[in-house]
Amino acid sequence: MDYLLTEEQKMLRDLCRQIAKEKIKPVALEYDENNEFAWEIVNVLAESDICGIYIPEEYGGMGGGIMELAIATEELSWGCGGIALGLAATGLGTIPIILFGNDEQKRKYLPDIAKGKKLSAFCLTEAEAGSDAGGIKTTARKEGDHYILNGTKQWITNAGEAEVYTVVAMTNKQKGARGASAFIVEKNWPGVSFGKKENKMGIRSSATREVIFTDCKVPKENLLGKEGLGFIVAMKTFDNSRPGVAAQALGIAQRALDEAVVYTRQRKQFGQSISSFQGVQFMIADMAVKIEASRAMIYSAARMIDSGAKDIAKVSAMCKLFASDVAMEVTTNAVQLFGGYGYMKEYPVEKLMRDAKITQIYEGTNQIQRGVIASSIIKESMSDKKD
Repeated sequence: MDYLLTEEQKMLRDLCRQIAKEKIKPVALEYDENNEFAWEIVNVLAESDICGIYIPEEYGGMGGGIMELAIATEELSWGCGGIALGLAATGLGTIPIILFGNDEQKRKYLPDIAKGKKLSAFCLTEAEAGSDAGGIKTTARKEGDHYILNGTKQWITNAGEAEVYTVVAMTNKQKGARGASAFIVEKNWPGVSFGKKENKMGIRSSATREVIFTDCKVPKENLLGKEGLGFIVAMKTFDNSRPGVAAQALGIAQRALDEAVVYTRQRKQFGQSISSFQGVQFMIADMAVKIEASRAMIYSAARMIDSGAKDIAKVSAMCKLFASDVAMEVTTNAVQLFGGYGYMKEYPVEKLMRDAKITQIYEGTNQIQRGVIASSIIKESMSDKKD
């Protein structure tokens, strides 16, 4: 389908596709096996001016938006969903600064992120606060010109590798979710440390660790927005970032389909290629249709966000929900089409299936997405009745 991409967007797509095929694909399995962060590829992205595609020009970026981030994430995830997170998860950590940071904060942090000199990460999840983001226990106590940060964030993507962290902590526990605030924290500050690197099922080339704050002094100038905005910062960030998760899922699914088509043409059974069997053809057709529907939904949501639309929570949740469910279905079917070979690590679809699963879980499980979607629809219905 023709998505009417601009010439600049087509160039970005083609460049990321080339990097995925030439740089990422050949090393993806090695990074996966070694559970190693792919700094080699991050450096390639920096040299190719890709790290700043979604950052405003006045802060050293290319001036694009969520659409550009989605295009790049999709293509890079075709090569490896884990390696692509060097860019995508940095986007998650940077979007709060773009949305809520003041000019001084943006000028201090965005240029280095745009150039790929620094990565960022978003710190919200805790051991007892996953889907219940309002249940966080990390605290930030105001003392003079600083906030004293204490607590532990769990399963943070890019943790330990990133230099810049946007952190949500409680400044007033009595107010519940309205007592949360957001801060920009730097890796090398006293009181910041990291847990062990998690040994994950998939996206193993992406670093996932605990981020631990022990009497960490955060200058008051690093408060994002104002006190009490932390929960809003988090939710608005997810509204903007979820198409990126969807794009990651899309890239993984597209790779699975591509591999399955090539394999079914080469694999001979009963004297002919299995791609000639109607049952196999129906599976391939269903995979392709759902992938294309995912792409249409993601691009539509991204354009809506970039246009400045206010009510984006529903469409953002929809594309994340649909694309990640499709990725899990498509990769599972790809393994099925490969048969016994699909279960072997020597073939790529085993890894694709493992990588796809996380897209149904992080940045809000798909059960949470369904709740967001239903809530939005019900509110719209109530509003219509009032009109």
